[in-house]
Amino acid sequence: MMKLHVFAIAPNGAKVRLYLAEKAHAGSKIELEEISVNLVEGQQKTPAFLAMNPFGKIPVLELDDGRVIYESLAIIEYLEELYPETSLWGADPEVRGYARQIERIADTQGLIAIAREIHSTNSPIGLPANPEVAKYHRQLWETGMGHLEETLQDGRPFLAGDQVTVGDCTLQGALQFARFADLDVLTNFPRLRSWCERFRQRPTVEGVIFS
Repeated sequence: MMKLHVFAIAPNGAKVRLYLAEKAHAGSKIELEEISVNLVEGQQKTPAFLAMNPFGKIPVLELDDGRVIYESLAIIEYLEELYPETSLWGADPEVRGYARQIERIADTQGLIAIAREIHSTNSPIGLPANPEVAKYHRQLWETGMGHLEETLQDGRPFLAGDQVTVGDCTLQGALQFARFADLDVLTNFPRLRSWCERFRQRPTVEGVIFS
């Protein structure tokens, strides 16, 4: 059985775990074992973990033959290849292209920027504070959130349209981490706040989104 190495609060791990929950909800249950890697205690720095991912980051997907895949989007793409039914990218090339565009915005100008501001102000794993880095990434996620706010003005229920896609999982992982760190992200974005509240009512978030 495949093994997924994650940490519950970490946004990239939450992104993959939400993806798995949404796949199961859509009818494609992916069998794997979850293994917790406590980042606060430094378990990602052990020789055993670094042998899987020399960058010391999660998530890591360990395959049945011992090979590994790391980087959250690479893991998701691999699993989509294995389980193409009920795709979380969409039904045709145009839909999938747009869904991937939305996901990259949610990741590069959402999840990554939010996480870097947190780690540059009051890092839960002890990284040094850097006000200039924090300011830069705040401006980045504010721009990204502003763009996603505009996409919701047509009344769509999810970020890329009428169906849940990977981008929804990505941004929810980011927002959980923001709440954990008491970082206010959604005050100036009412449509995103409503989307977030609706999404957190889905049965798929149970056991994945904690805060």
